[in-house]
Amino acid sequence: MSPITKSAKKSLRQNKRRRVNNLQRKKKIKDLFKKVNFLLSEEKTKEVEKLVPELYKALDKAVKTNTIKKQTAARKKSRLMKKLKSGN
Repeated sequence: MSPITKSAKKSLRQNKRRRVNNLQRKKKIKDLFKKVNFLLSEEKTKEVEKLVPELYKALDKAVKTNTIKKQTAARKKSRLMKKLKSGN
């Protein structure tokens, strides 16, 4: 079923654009976490420390645009740093 009113059509266009952007942001975060976990398993902490700012930036951007919730980002950051400090 397609929208009928002009505003509903515009809303649909916006939703499609936003969905694509949100999925890209979430995918980037997921990929960065995979990379970090792999490097931690290889015990390459120097490389992980270089990726941390990039990951933080991606999380903060996702929060700013309401892609993920604020507390979710905080939890992910906290667990990442805990993992990094323990060297596991």
